[in-house]
Amino acid sequence: MKSLLVILFLLISSSLFAQKLMLFGGENHDVYLGCLTCTQYHSESIWNEYGIYGTKLNNLSIWSEFSEFGNEFSHLSPWNEYGTTPPMIIDENGRFYGYFTRNPYYKQRTDDEFLLHVLNNFRYIGENFSKFVEGLYF
Repeated sequence: MKSLLVILFLLISSSLFAQKLMLFGGENHDVYLGCLTCTQYHSESIWNEYGIYGTKLNNLSIWSEFSEFGNEFSHLSPWNEYGTTPPMIIDENGRFYGYFTRNPYYKQRTDDEFLLHVLNNFRYIGENFSKFVEGLYF
């Protein structure tokens, strides 16, 4: 577990995490799904398990397996490895950083190592959310 935390620290040190990156989903990418790079204490963070976007109980959370954005079989979910309309990653200035999707063939999929780690390990993260979030250092 300790080595996983070290790896996460190194991955999070990437330049992407020096800015506020947000997820937008839906058919027209007009649904705000939370902040990817905000700390677990930020109200908009996908890492805040008590916030709107980090809880498993809200339809706008990618962690809610019962929502169209969190169900791994939904075409709108980042967890669908064949997803056709995954969330976009956008910064505060509207700059596009790729799509947040497990689909390795999706054009303009993010290539950030940390985000790919999250995508590839979403089940483990979902089951061990608190433990995983404790290791994040934004």
